[in-house]
Amino acid sequence: MDESATFRCMSNLVLVGGPTGQPPASEDRPFDGEALDAYSRVITTVARDLAPSVANLRVYRRVRGGRRVASGGSAFVLAGDGFLVTSAHVVEGAASGGVASFVDGRELPFAVVGSDALSDLALLRAEARDLVPAPLGDAATLRVGQLVVAIGNPNGFAGSVTAGVVSALGRSLPVRSGSARRVVDNVIQTDAALNPGNSGGALVDGRGRVVGVNTAVAGIGLGLAVPIDEHTRRIIAALMADGRVRRAYLGIGGGERPLPPRIVARLGRDRGIEVAEIVDGSPAGEAGLRPEDLLVEAAGRELRSVGDLQRLMTEEMIGRAIELVVVRDGQERRMSITPRELPTS
Repeated sequence: MDESATFRCMSNLVLVGGPTGQPPASEDRPFDGEALDAYSRVITTVARDLAPSVANLRVYRRVRGGRRVASGGSAFVLAGDGFLVTSAHVVEGAASGGVASFVDGRELPFAVVGSDALSDLALLRAEARDLVPAPLGDAATLRVGQLVVAIGNPNGFAGSVTAGVVSALGRSLPVRSGSARRVVDNVIQTDAALNPGNSGGALVDGRGRVVGVNTAVAGIGLGLAVPIDEHTRRIIAALMADGRVRRAYLGIGGGERPLPPRIVARLGRDRGIEVAEIVDGSPAGEAGLRPEDLLVEAAGRELRSVGDLQRLMTEEMIGRAIELVVVRDGQERRMSITPRELPTS
């Protein structure tokens, strides 16, 4: 690692005092300097350990007239034999790939192995066999207020580091691919400063494990990251194996709605999915679903929100007949439906 690599840390330390404005006395409370030193040690250690695993991307696209234009982003190393993870929107339209730069001075050509706009994740392959992989964590273990560090290349400044906390968990991020729309669940919100070029970079916990892929800036002090969890690990594995992610779909549009009191008493739950529209020629239309139907169960699993249905529509459901429990005109009905593969173009 090049020890001259420059890291830029942006953070805020808030000290809460007692009624007189002075910190409350406590023999076992560390001095402010000690607390700041511990905070800084975490960030500097994470920056030192993860910097070799984060790449600055130059992505090339063809535009009208045959001109080739470049844009930027970030990625992190998944495996030492050249696999990198980034955001799908960073490499959208990048048929010719690009170049990944590392802090040791190497500039490596890469190709796009696969991209999934409906999770905003993409997998790249650089021409190398000795990269330093970033250890993966589990976003399911995060807590609000926990320290996180964002490493990336905002505005082209390679190896930049910002620190903050997990501001909120369980956020949703709307995404689309062609006519298909979806919501990325369990998105991490952080106040670690994110700027253009951070997309695809690593959001790291205090133990140096990647827990998110930085994806969007929703406002000042409001950054979003796609979580690294069991679901996104499966997506990355599918991209590595097949270059794409297959999903099932029913062909409905709808939203969460409270159930009628009589249904609540009978089912023991208070919410379901109200069907707002049916896509022509879709499995839902063929099965006889109608607008205003309330979906409360599919394949033996409770449906309380659109996210519950999305998580159920995996590759394994394609072509498999499942049972739906529907509330129509105050009565429960059971229907059979066979999901088909979700078209993404």
